[in-house]
Amino acid sequence: MDLALLRTFVTVHRAGSFTRAAALLGLSQPAVTSQIRALERQLGRPLFLRYARGVTPTTIGDELAHKVAPHLDALTEITEAGLDRDSVTRTLHLAGPPEFLAERALPALTPLIAQGLSIRSAFGSADELLSGLAAGHHDLTVTTTRPRGGLLTATPLCDEEHVLIAAPHWADGWGGPAALQTGGVRLLDPVPIMEVHESLPLITHYWSTVFDAKPVASAAVIAADLRAVLACVTAGAGLAVLPRYLCAEALGRGEVVALLDPPVPPLRTYFLAVRTGTLGLPHIARAHEWLLRSAVDW
Repeated sequence: MDLALLRTFVTVHRAGSFTRAAALLGLSQPAVTSQIRALERQLGRPLFLRYARGVTPTTIGDELAHKVAPHLDALTEITEAGLDRDSVTRTLHLAGPPEFLAERALPALTPLIAQGLSIRSAFGSADELLSGLAAGHHDLTVTTTRPRGGLLTATPLCDEEHVLIAAPHWADGWGGPAALQTGGVRLLDPVPIMEVHESLPLITHYWSTVFDAKPVASAAVIAADLRAVLACVTAGAGLAVLPRYLCAEALGRGEVVALLDPPVPPLRTYFLAVRTGTLGLPHIARAHEWLLRSAVDW
């Protein structure tokens, strides 16, 4: 049986789409369709059910993928390991939230640069980054959304505590955390909100977890980089919910204060996502392992 046909089959199985698999393989969509049909003729069984928006594997297709995918991944690892030794550098395409890459992921990968690794970074929303990863634009993606389906594989990277912060004068206005705990979330209504997106993802999660309520106000400032959100809060513009790693220094210097210290603070999990099978590529595997090892201390 032709290994090229099997490789195409596994890619389609993971991608859930002939079109997406074609992009990943660098082939035309008709070529992928032709290869799958050829494999189905060889086996005498249908491997996929075709729908308008993609394909679903048959039970035969699932069984075949389960049997052959690990062996194809192992062959890729052997082949790419040889190529990696012959290359002076390999480029890692890393994507994620800008502040997380800047403050954590990129500094953690610095030792690998001395070993010949080149890095190219990209930023965007979780949906954009996962779509780019699925399409082959990125090698590794740090995301707060666990991807679904077989095309992408995600490993928990670290958990981050969320902190409700503002400049000190806002807290002084109502008497600090004790007064807020007694008076409730409505005390915060007059304070402008700083957020990363119009949907208020961080504020909404905090309000739901801590106050069992929904925010009633829209954001006064939207900034796609949480470091910009922190800068606005430090300047006294209003309140925000930020991961502790990002605002720990500002809290230590007294530039901002935690408005509340809930007994169970809200957490957000970061995941390290890859396309299934690509950890057979040595430069991706090294970076993946290095980030997981570094995250133990985060």
